Amino acid sequence: MVKLGSVENPLRVAIVGAGPSGFYAISHFLKQKELHVELDLFDRLPTPYGLVRAGVAPDHQKDKWVTRAYAKSAAQPNVRFFGNVEYGKHIHMADLQAHYHQVIFTNGAPTDRDLGIAGENLAGSYSATDFVAWYNGHPDYADYQFDLSQERVAIVGVGNVAVDVARILCKSMEQLQGTDIADHALQALQHSRVKQVYLLGRRGPAQAAFTPPEIKALGELAEADIAISADDARVDALSQAAMDAHPDKNVEKNVGFITEYSQRPQRIKNKQLTLRFLVSPTEILGEAGKVTAIKLMHNEIYDAGDNLIRARATGVEEVLPVGVVFRSVGYQGVPLDGIPFDARSSTISHQQGRVVTAEGQPLPGLYTAGWIKRGPTGVIGTNKTCAQETVACMVEDLQAGVHFNPAEPGVAAIEALIESRQPRFVTYADWLKIDEAEIARGEAQRRPRVKFVNVDEMLDIAGR
Repeated sequence: MVKLGSVENPLRVAIVGAGPSGFYAISHFLKQKELHVELDLFDRLPTPYGLVRAGVAPDHQKDKWVTRAYAKSAAQPNVRFFGNVEYGKHIHMADLQAHYHQVIFTNGAPTDRDLGIAGENLAGSYSATDFVAWYNGHPDYADYQFDLSQERVAIVGVGNVAVDVARILCKSMEQLQGTDIADHALQALQHSRVKQVYLLGRRGPAQAAFTPPEIKALGELAEADIAISADDARVDALSQAAMDAHPDKNVEKNVGFITEYSQRPQRIKNKQLTLRFLVSPTEILGEAGKVTAIKLMHNEIYDAGDNLIRARATGVEEVLPVGVVFRSVGYQGVPLDGIPFDARSSTISHQQGRVVTAEGQPLPGLYTAGWIKRGPTGVIGTNKTCAQETVACMVEDLQAGVHFNPAEPGVAAIEALIESRQPRFVTYADWLKIDEAEIARGEAQRRPRVKFVNVDEMLDIAGR
């Protein structure tokens, strides 16, 4: 028998999810110079790049340049893109087993976590991840409505997503008009009446989850003052001791920016962005079904043992009047048909990227990488090392002869199957037509691109 992974008998790999982790998996396979592999990338949207397109803030264009490297991988002759093809709808596990030797799930964490408090379903209480997808032009969210007629907004969470939401709400129209923000969001923000935005953190400044570039950008807003009280900026003794014992440059930079902002004089700009620490929401209050305030519990830092610093309630409460609340306490993965899922972590059950049963037994041929593997942590580049670990396991298992034995591993067979199930699937060449059209629309407005937010319109542009 001809060796699997040779020119005559290439390894066939399916990658479900065309975000950063999927592309990093491809790049790691392409580095295996002795291995001949055919890589098919599936995504339920007609567009590749996942959260780089639909999650990275529109005013962070440099962060999106990573797609240039992804494009080089997609252009390789042994890589195929099947966009507008959804796992569990157009293609199923039995299909993948019949056509591939290995399958890797890199489909991310598409939903968000709830706060689990009363009033969360009131009008004016929103998911920050929905808002991000909306202003980034994700087709599923293009028709969403957000009440920007309110002057006071609370954002629960102090991670990068929360900071992105705050910054977009506080940016001037002049700053937003030079980005690739979705047209519908640009129009809505143009009529925004938001004047006061609160970022609410459960723990202290030393535990804030945002990165230094994110907090730095908040101090550079043209139309918004940033406000932090001296009490909120103060690092408690336990946190300071931890910083001294385990120095972390990012934490030191974050604390430095926060301290500087607390000492900065207010310039009486059009908007104010206030950072609050050591507060947790306990209830969202409302009248006539609409948000009117958020009830906060004041916290204190304590040593939970094993070098863990946590926050606990002090019993002191406060009511903060606001008309809108955004929850931003983390993305969350969802179960996939036929794949073991850990409900506690909202990730695929795995060991180093190998999918395992509830009992910890590896399932040959199945793998995972990215947020659906490890949870929504890290930055874009974190997915590179995550995918590297998984691909190393896949190569190791190949050498050990542990993989699926597909009945129809040929390229033509899977293309015929997809054509029969979803004739409007999108190839990478089709995507390039959409990409070109978006960039052309952007050039006319002196913007990086103007996105299409309707799938049918995208498919028409692609000739599908």
